[in-house]
Amino acid sequence: MIVKMGLTKVTTKISGTEGNKEFYEDIFLVDTRATDSLAPSDELEKAGISKIGKMSYSLADGAIKEYYYGIAKIEFMGEITAGRIIFATPGTEPILGVTALESVRIMVDPANKTLKRLPAIPLK
Repeated sequence: MIVKMGLTKVTTKISGTEGNKEFYEDIFLVDTRATDSLAPSDELEKAGISKIGKMSYSLADGAIKEYYYGIAKIEFMGEITAGRIIFATPGTEPILGVTALESVRIMVDPANKTLKRLPAIPLK
């Protein structure tokens, strides 16, 4: 599957890693400049995701801001992974970061600005 880049968006489902039945599903902006994924804090809390730490992040405008984060199950494009998710201000557009993409063999081809699925994850 190849997806054209630009303002690429993908339906993503976020849930807790403890097997709870609550989840948050929305259309996430794919942002290859963002390491971690991000979603509105009120939606993450409804999905039963707990804050487990706080970290400083560099924003697009150069500002540094601290955000709480948790660990969540992340599902998109028929794949499942788990990773850090940032608790953003309610109403913030959700972002799918590059760590989630790469963990399920989806890479960015910078030459033609597409997302493509690799046949295997490199271990070397």
